[in-house]
Amino acid sequence: MTYRDKARGCLLGLAAGDALGAPAENLPPSEIRRRWGRLTEIEGGGTDDTEYAIFAASLLVRHGHALTSADVARAYRREIIPRVTGPMRGAGFSELGTVEALRRGLEPPLTGLVHSHGWSDGLAMRAAPYGVFCPGDPAEAARLMEQDGLVSGSGEGILGGRAVAGAVAAAMGGASPQDVVRAALSVIPADSWTARNVVRACATLPATGPTTGPATGPATEAATGPAMDAAGEVALVEALHEVVVVRHYPWTDIAPEAVALALAAVLTGEGDVEASVTFGVSLGRDADTIGAIAGAIAGAMRGEGGVPERWAARIGPVTGKCLPVVAGRHVLDVADELAGGL
Repeated sequence: MTYRDKARGCLLGLAAGDALGAPAENLPPSEIRRRWGRLTEIEGGGTDDTEYAIFAASLLVRHGHALTSADVARAYRREIIPRVTGPMRGAGFSELGTVEALRRGLEPPLTGLVHSHGWSDGLAMRAAPYGVFCPGDPAEAARLMEQDGLVSGSGEGILGGRAVAGAVAAAMGGASPQDVVRAALSVIPADSWTARNVVRACATLPATGPTTGPATGPATEAATGPAMDAAGEVALVEALHEVVVVRHYPWTDIAPEAVALALAAVLTGEGDVEASVTFGVSLGRDADTIGAIAGAIAGAMRGEGGVPERWAARIGPVTGKCLPVVAGRHVLDVADELAGGL
């Protein structure tokens, strides 16, 4: 499998997971089951997850490994803010807060600290291009992701982005699902909320045997083996919610939650794109972001051919409904640009 094929699989998987999960966003798993049984077919387009990932990729194409938070802030001011003439439809709280901070003349890292949503999954949802750009090098992918993250996030929000970037970089380098999780844990502090959630989620899955992650201690080996029956899947979904979901909080875009659930989905699906994504969106909560992260990781592992053809056929150029600057761009063209930069 070529690097280009894996890059295309990653971003196509991200877009497919985003689009599949969009109608299930903020729904509880029970309501998803009531409406769809198992949500397997894309009904509409993607969200800001795909558009921000395309924007992040454009930064890497321009700046490469020299990317700084100042470059990212400058791009926001030149390419995003002038085109915001009304509501940023579908934009997350952290990005909205960042735009206002930049308009006020603040610079990173204050732009990611001044609002109260630095822990959101707005970075995790767009972290995949950084992993694509650093195949086999989770540490460098996480470092570059943090430069982006300093503009719009802080704390656990940045750590969530680092974890996803590291996971995708490992997947691009040929890692197994278990090693992808280890890579995610290797680039964030072991005592962080994100790491603890990932560890708890992995420990909840059916285990193939005891093992340890990198300096983290807990088991990260998990697989479902034969397909679970419906009752088994419902029980697993409930168990995952029990260990990572912040039930009392009114919003669902929490990075430690989305990242842990997406990595659990990749393990549950054993890296298969369709199995990982459909299980991920069945978890509800921020379903489009969970699907996008799971799709990006599994797509990087399996390549473009690993994304179901019926899903790929539904992915067209983005409309720019949230970010007009990326209107008309297709994730496959963006993947080719990233691949051509190495």
